[in-house]
Amino acid sequence: MGIIDKLNKDFESRVRLGIMSILMVNDWVDFTEMKALLNITDGNLASHSSALEKGDYIEIKKEFVGKKPKTSYRVTNLGRVSFVSHLNSLEKLFKTK
Repeated sequence: MGIIDKLNKDFESRVRLGIMSILMVNDWVDFTEMKALLNITDGNLASHSSALEKGDYIEIKKEFVGKKPKTSYRVTNLGRVSFVSHLNSLEKLFKTK
């Protein structure tokens, strides 16, 4: 198995890399902040975050604050371990001659 085979396909998208990177260094991040940080549309964030949730890489919390819906995200333990492994494989790939 080559180094490239160890890369996680679930993190190939730049949006998913961005979501995971933000969540690795923050606890809970709400929809509005995540959307602004990544400069993406509502639909783009919703579809990519849903895919990451399906893989159990992130947790999505939906609640009401007053009468307004609020969606927040955080990385799961599996997500943290998987993303670190993905980054380590990327680093090894860059170091190959």
